[in-house]
Amino acid sequence: MKDIDYVQLYAEKMKEDNTLFKQQKKLIEAQLHGSSSLFRKMFSQNFKMQAREYLRKRGLL
Repeated sequence: MKDIDYVQLYAEKMKEDNTLFKQQKKLIEAQLHGSSSLFRKMFSQNFKMQAREYLRKRGLL
């Protein structure tokens, strides 16, 4: 199965049952909250600037 086939299959499943979307949304929100908490603990002062600098050094921004 090609990558595009998986995308098409996922879209078809979403049409049939949108609880998959709710699950994905919860997962993404949990990851976002976890990442935010981690960076806040790592960088207590000037959180946003220090977090961006950290990510740039690792080539993620």
